[in-house]
Amino acid sequence: MKTSLTLGTSLKRRIEIDRNRTIDFMGDELRVYSTPSMVSDMEYTCRDLIMDHAEEDEDSVGTHVSVDHLAPTLLGMWVDVTATVTAVEGSKISFDVEVRDTIEQIGHGQHIRFMINKEKQAGRLRKKAARAIDL
Repeated sequence: MKTSLTLGTSLKRRIEIDRNRTIDFMGDELRVYSTPSMVSDMEYTCRDLIMDHAEEDEDSVGTHVSVDHLAPTLLGMWVDVTATVTAVEGSKISFDVEVRDTIEQIGHGQHIRFMINKEKQAGRLRKKAARAIDL
């Protein structure tokens, strides 16, 4: 990881709330941004921020999410997801994340990711897959 990833580094992404990001179980009239989609958008914003500071052989994995979904956002609106680094402890990176639509804050939370070496991770996954075959 490059030394440019420091406390306070942030990234904002604007995301349109399309049909795939909404709930469907209450019918079309009540389609709103789903919590799982908001969490995914928060995680990917944090990952995108990290990747701007990663070496070529690195990526990151999420290990913790704590989220409050505070208000609905309608289909067709947009949200701004802002991730801010709150701690860098070796390969562990912590974030505060805020989500706002055109009217109000609709979510906030904390997220933790770990920087990983992709080849080492691939080796661990191969070993686990081999163990799973033996079961």
